[in-house]
Amino acid sequence: MTVLEDGPVVTQACRDDLRVTRIGKFLRRSSLDELPQLFNVLRGDMSLVGPRPHALAHDNEYRVHIADAFRHHVKPGMTGWAQVNGLRGETASFEQMAERVKLDLWYINNWSLGLDINILVRTCFEVLGDRAF
Repeated sequence: MTVLEDGPVVTQACRDDLRVTRIGKFLRRSSLDELPQLFNVLRGDMSLVGPRPHALAHDNEYRVHIADAFRHHVKPGMTGWAQVNGLRGETASFEQMAERVKLDLWYINNWSLGLDINILVRTCFEVLGDRAF
């Protein structure tokens, strides 16, 4: 992207976002922009599967309206239950963010190795599909 936002207001990337460069567009469409997160997994700071982290500004904004504190008690993941259930990418509305958090909490409460394997397999199909931007 052509800007680096870090502060109280962070604008989410969206489809046809003018801030995304040509190289960035390729990296996002192919999901190659997610690969550096593997270093965080190898360091133990992230999991392969878990609630996707949000920008701190988004956490602070939605915390007032959505009770999501429990999702911060587990390691964030590169992929998660919300992502394989249609909430990958931009959350343009409050309802989408609330649904994403609801799915994250469901995952935490129903975790199993089988569920993680299911999510990883479904993630492969999500990445191969053309839904990323």
